[in-house]
Order: sequence, then C-alpha cells, then structure tokens
Amino acid sequence: MGRTDALRTRYLIVGNSAGGIGAAEAIRDADRTGPITVLSEEPYPAYSRPLISEYLSGQRSLREMLLREPAFYTENGIDCLLGRKAVRLDVEDRSLELADGTSIGWERLLLATGGRPIVPKVKGIDKKGVFTFTTLDDAKAMRAQVPPGSTVVVIGGGLIGVSVSQALTRRGNSVVLVELMDRVLSAALDKRASRLVEKRLRDAGIVVITGHAVEEIVGTNGNDQRVAAVILNDGRRIECRAVVAAIGVLPRTELVAGTTLRMNRGIVVDRHMATSCPDVYACGDAAEAYDFLRGEDRLTPIWPNAYMGGRIAGYNMAGLRVAYDGTTNMNSFNYFHLAVVSAGIVDPPSGSPCRVIQTPPAKSGPYRRVVLQDNRVVGMVFVGDIQSSGIVLGLMKERVDVRGFQRALVSDGLSLASLPAGLRRTLLARPAPATV
Repeated sequence: MGRTDALRTRYLIVGNSAGGIGAAEAIRDADRTGPITVLSEEPYPAYSRPLISEYLSGQRSLREMLLREPAFYTENGIDCLLGRKAVRLDVEDRSLELADGTSIGWERLLLATGGRPIVPKVKGIDKKGVFTFTTLDDAKAMRAQVPPGSTVVVIGGGLIGVSVSQALTRRGNSVVLVELMDRVLSAALDKRASRLVEKRLRDAGIVVITGHAVEEIVGTNGNDQRVAAVILNDGRRIECRAVVAAIGVLPRTELVAGTTLRMNRGIVVDRHMATSCPDVYACGDAAEAYDFLRGEDRLTPIWPNAYMGGRIAGYNMAGLRVAYDGTTNMNSFNYFHLAVVSAGIVDPPSGSPCRVIQTPPAKSGPYRRVVLQDNRVVGMVFVGDIQSSGIVLGLMKERVDVRGFQRALVSDGLSLASLPAGLRRTLLARPAPATV
C-alpha cells in the first residue's frame, strides 16, 4: 500500500492509530495536496485497539475493527508505509531512519507512537505462553496458542486485564484474574463501583483474586520454558496454560532518546501539541497533554485523547493556529452487559475539599456517583444505566456551577429538561465531539 521508495515528505506521521488518523484527516482539511506519509510498525490499516478483545473472543473480524475504509489512504493521497519500524530520529537533519536502512526526510513531524505494555519483573516472565495484550498481533497469538477450555492467569485488574478476562471467558477459557490492589479497576472506579463490576466478573465464572501478586511463573517438568503454573506471593499454586501480563502501558518514547526534545514521563507538548523542537509534534499515549480538570499537562492514555490530540497537531502542522481544549481521564466500557462510565476524580482522598453525592447504598438498580468541588463537577461514575452520564460529563467539561440542582445529577430522571433553561441552551449549543 503506497510507495516504499518515498524518501522525502512534507508531513511525516509516525503511528497509524487514533492519533495518526486524526492528524492525517486534519491536515487534509487544511492542505489538500501536501504529501503525507504515515509510518506504522504493524502491517495492518488503522484499526480500533479497544476492539482487540472482541477479535480475541471471535465477535469481530479485522475488517469490522478498521477505523476507516481500506481506500482511506489512497483517497486522501496518503503514502502509508506498513510493517516498517523507525529506529532513529534526527531532529536537526529532519530525518527518520528505518530498520531497513531507509531514511525519510520530513518538513513537519508527528510522533503518535502510542504506548508499550508494562512487563512485570516476575521470575519466569520470559516463558512461552506469556502474552501482553495491546495489539492485534497479541490477540492473534493468543487465539493460535491458547485453546478454548484451557486456564489462563491474567496479571492485572485494570482496564486491559478485565477486558482480556472477558474475552477469554467468552471464548471458553477458564480465567483467574490476579490484582495487587484490594479491588479491580481501582484507578478508574470508586470502591462501590469496583465491587459491582467484580461481582459481575465472578458471576461470569472468572476467579478474582485481589490483594495478591504473581511471584513466579513456572514451567512444565518436560519443558521448563513452557508455562505450567503461577505461584502467588502467599504460596498458592495455580495451574494454567498461559499468562497475560496486563498491568498497563508506558509511553513509547524510544525515538526521542538522544534528541533535544523535552521529556518528562512522556513527550512534553504545548496547547498546540508542539514539542520543544520546531515543526515536531506529539500526541496520544506518548505525550503529556493538557488536562482541563487539573489544569496541568499529564499523561492521559485514552482513545479520544489520542484522536483529538492528533487532530489539533494536524491542523497546526498544516499552518492553522488551533489550541487544544484538553481532556481528562474518561472511560466507557461494558463488562458482561454491565455498562460503566467514569471520568475525572472518582475517589477523592480523605481531607480533600471534594464532596460526593451518590445513590443511597441500599438502593438497588443503577449506581451513580458525582464528585463536586466548589459546586462544580470534577468526577463521575455511572454503573448500569449510563444514559444521563453525557449530561454530567458536559457539565464537568463546561465547568458549570451546579448549585441548586446537585441532587438531580444522580436521580433516575435526569435529562436536559431537569436543568435550568439557560444552561440547557448552552449545552445544546455545544458542537458535537469529533469521533474516531
């Protein structure tokens, strides 16, 4: 797909996921003819990474996971180099060296390199049958090597760990989920919401072990390099066919090493997604972008952040001066038909100036929790019925003073009609968010 002999381009985008697609589309909005080259290590057109769990479970094919139609690249005049790895960046010379020895010169560069899985320092982690779960190839490898009916131990009860546990269960595997913290999804949910999700996982047959860690992965007697079991830190042995390390991701910033780009935990960018080097931009999991809720730059490795950051970068690369409004932690997922939405500060620490309103503990049915500070929404969790979560999220993003109708935010009947008339007009006038 595309030319492989193109050695110079006006716009070079490293990364073919949400951020790269967003940037390419924004560039084409502003510049219909400037040469665009998109580079990706993976051999596939852009696909939705959140859907790899559905590929693993057999619910979706690659075709059904694609972000754009296959003709997207040619129709937009994009030279897409798939299965090509970048190995060295020279910002002074404005060139990028690939693993095959090719060097691509660029005028404007976007680093949309994403994240890499965190691999825990566990004895035996290098054995055959240990997987990570962030790419389509990870899901393909598990489908090929882990037969239905076998037992899989998942290390990590965060978003990735719970998603892969659901997918494995749906394809007929027995799953043991091991989480070091005292509950699953502790970074995304408050305790009550975590317990609701955990119950749904247990009801689906997943064995959930919290407050413990995998200390060692052991092999079989006949082949010590093949996974046979894990040993927990309390001495328990769990027999298994495979192990999935799913404890999170780190920014992929290896290309930046040795350059003059400013780095913190991720690549530092301004409100235009520009780095400290002229004509070099970054977005997505690799960049520290503006968090409107906390008023600071930080890593926010979520799909919408990558796409919107990419669009802002693309507009600025093409010469338009567009600022990033920012984002904050937001998650939307559905585990075994239990819908959950969370955003912002969901579990404020003791002594915080935040105040929490929520559905009563004894109430059955949907659970709603809203966190307030200075009469403004700074966090939310909706479990079960999430229909009105978009309204609360809008109030949070607009920094609306909700004095006078706070209790309505967690009521069963919350709708735009529940809000003051002037506020309704403001929210209705907001442009719809761009979608991937």
